[in-house]
Amino acid sequence: MTPAELKIALGSGLLSFPVTHFDGEGKFAGDSYRAHVEWLAGYDAPVLFAAGGTGEFFSLSPKEIPEIVGAAKEVAGKTAIVSGCGYGTEMAVEIAQSVQKIGADGILLLPHYLIDAPQEGLYAHVKKICDSVDFGVMVYNRDNAVLTADTLARLCDACPNLVGFKDGTGDIGLVRQITAKMGDRLTYLGGMPTAELFAEAYLGAGFTTYSSAVFNFVPGLANEFYNSLRAGERANCERILNEFFYPFMAIRNRSKGYAVSAIKAGVRLQGFDAGAVRSPLKDLDAAEMDMMAALIEPYQRKKAA
Repeated sequence: MTPAELKIALGSGLLSFPVTHFDGEGKFAGDSYRAHVEWLAGYDAPVLFAAGGTGEFFSLSPKEIPEIVGAAKEVAGKTAIVSGCGYGTEMAVEIAQSVQKIGADGILLLPHYLIDAPQEGLYAHVKKICDSVDFGVMVYNRDNAVLTADTLARLCDACPNLVGFKDGTGDIGLVRQITAKMGDRLTYLGGMPTAELFAEAYLGAGFTTYSSAVFNFVPGLANEFYNSLRAGERANCERILNEFFYPFMAIRNRSKGYAVSAIKAGVRLQGFDAGAVRSPLKDLDAAEMDMMAALIEPYQRKKAA
């Protein structure tokens, strides 16, 4: 997929990040992961992000990432697969080049490791990674890697394969400045945890889509909310928010890291052997699992006979 094709795909529908499946010893569980990705690819999601934030990118070794991305590519069919990428500049270049070799359609550049950096340093970081590959690159404004509108504009001029911008800051003033300045040069994605809770505000700021974590285990409901949002069906959006997303938010907010752990719990409850989360995260306790089971019961996946 060319960068231009990826840009179009990113803006053409709802997106998601499959969780990474682990076995009882904490190793990548490829068979279960492929079954899950194949199920998700049967719903409306033009792009899936393998080894992304919800896929515990921060807990993976660089050598595991191409294996995970390759497994997703094997079963995704027409669905594009974008790989997570990050850490320091040199390591990010190695990850980007390794996933390009195994057929990834692009990368999402997650924040670099640990330290805050000036805008000139962020510019050099992103540019070197873009220059190291031929496929499309998306940047993720979040935490210690927040590009200003001017820095992003410089990168757009210097990097033809920079095709997407994802925001996880919640700073609507900044993101509206970015969409106004860059126009249709980029595809814009909402990236707040449980993005549906912020989707209306981001749509008003010029963001055409977002990545849905709950698509991992209730893909039909995630598609319904997205379609209602785009159609201006506010009453249905509010119904789904009240019936599902606000109760899910209450579970998610019970502990740090549950934005990932609760998603993986939902995947297990849908019958996929996704395994436990890796440290430093922790799994939901028994009472919290019961809460999740009750929440998703109306959306339970039909098992094969």
